[in-house]
Amino acid sequence: MDVIEQLQEDLRSGRIDAHRLVDLLATLQRQLQAAQQRITDLEQRNAELQKQLAAPSGTAKLEEPYSMRAEEKRQQAGGKKRRRRKDKGPRGRVRTADKLAQAERIEEVYPEGVQKSECWLSHTRPVWRLEQGRAVLVAYRVYRAPNNQYGKIPGVLGRSEFALEVVVSIAYLVYVVGLSFDKVCLVLHFFGNLKLSKSQADSLLHQLARHWLNEFDVLCTLLANSLVVHADETSWSLNSVWAFLSEKARLLLFGVHKDAQTLQTLLDPDTFAGILISDDAAVYGHFSQAQKCWAHLLRKAIKLTLQEPNNTDYRQFADRLLEIYRAATRVQHDGRLGDAGRARQVAALEDELLELCSPLWFAELPPLQGPDDDYRRLVNEIMRLMLAEELFTFVTAKPVEQPNGQMQTVGPTNNEAERTLRNPAQARQTGRTSKTVQGARRQTIVTSVLESLRLYLSSFTLPNVIEEVGGWMATGRSCFEELLEKLGLELPAQSLLDEILPSPTPSG
Repeated sequence: MDVIEQLQEDLRSGRIDAHRLVDLLATLQRQLQAAQQRITDLEQRNAELQKQLAAPSGTAKLEEPYSMRAEEKRQQAGGKKRRRRKDKGPRGRVRTADKLAQAERIEEVYPEGVQKSECWLSHTRPVWRLEQGRAVLVAYRVYRAPNNQYGKIPGVLGRSEFALEVVVSIAYLVYVVGLSFDKVCLVLHFFGNLKLSKSQADSLLHQLARHWLNEFDVLCTLLANSLVVHADETSWSLNSVWAFLSEKARLLLFGVHKDAQTLQTLLDPDTFAGILISDDAAVYGHFSQAQKCWAHLLRKAIKLTLQEPNNTDYRQFADRLLEIYRAATRVQHDGRLGDAGRARQVAALEDELLELCSPLWFAELPPLQGPDDDYRRLVNEIMRLMLAEELFTFVTAKPVEQPNGQMQTVGPTNNEAERTLRNPAQARQTGRTSKTVQGARRQTIVTSVLESLRLYLSSFTLPNVIEEVGGWMATGRSCFEELLEKLGLELPAQSLLDEILPSPTPSG
């Protein structure tokens, strides 16, 4: 039974009075009026929305695609003004005419061996130079001769608009000092008032590497015919970086593999007659004359004393090993001794070293645990190197002369090569290394040539480097090639760089 039927039944039976029925009807009447008013309001609101949707402006706005142009129209319709781009001057490449108008002076360049009256103006080229610590824009008027010869602008690579001193400065700051392209551009602008972009700096370094490729091949040949070579390597973003430092050349090879094949290509153990100074890595174990790094042995001995401070055997061993090393360095620098005297002193040092290591070495202990095993391995390493005559080679070796006339003694450690690799190692840790083979080749060529110039110049400064390199462009032959010709050596038929680090694109 629903509510209406129940109400009728109550009314017939007299269970509900007339007053209660009137109140119920009044309540229902009020609810009905409220519902009718709500329906009227909603119908009115619905009619207004339909009128807005049917309007043309509203339809165009909804169907209009979102874009900058549409947004500008909406802002203009709303009374907002369009923001205009501030005029920052011309964008893109600067015209040659505008550069020539900014030149501080004009110089004329004529072909060599031709009368000026027989030449005519061919073109004018602006070139940025560094003079007295600041950038100077010079306009060169290049003249042409009847035999199709052109005047050559001094100290400029190809058709570049930057002189050689600018390019060398960029190369030194990037590869020797270790600055990024951003910082190099800031330095040149702050100190020399030279505005340079990163893309321009990158392009100039590529151009310099192509120009110095032949010099790198000459340095590789000089390295293979050196008397003393320091060698060391460390990991890099691409494979490894390998340093070879001699009295004739200083090579740093980036992105190469650390294996016997790479070493044989640069420094073949079967033909190299000099002394190789290195650590005890297996790749260096086939040279006829070698000097192993004493610093590595001493560091291992000192490490034992730090791990076990209360162990008297470790401390006595480290102290005695250091005394023998210092005695060997004194013998090397003792000018009173001749070759025979030094040989006798080396024999005495070997006897002292044998006396120090023989108790543990003769015991032939099996592998141990912890520092005891490190101690056993260190003693075995020292005895193996001593029997191979690779610990006191520096005592009897004669000093070698560098091309700049300075004498270089044969060192007992490989610290020089380790110091040379310090900057590449720090660049690897901070992610500031080349990520491509082309970048590794460029850094290999430029860094090797700059580092090798230290051996040929009395003072490694920018003016001396520019004077030397500028002479190469004038004579067509570098100081490296002059030494190569003096020694009667010949270049290989193929570039060694193409063998150890092939270019992804043809170099020609």
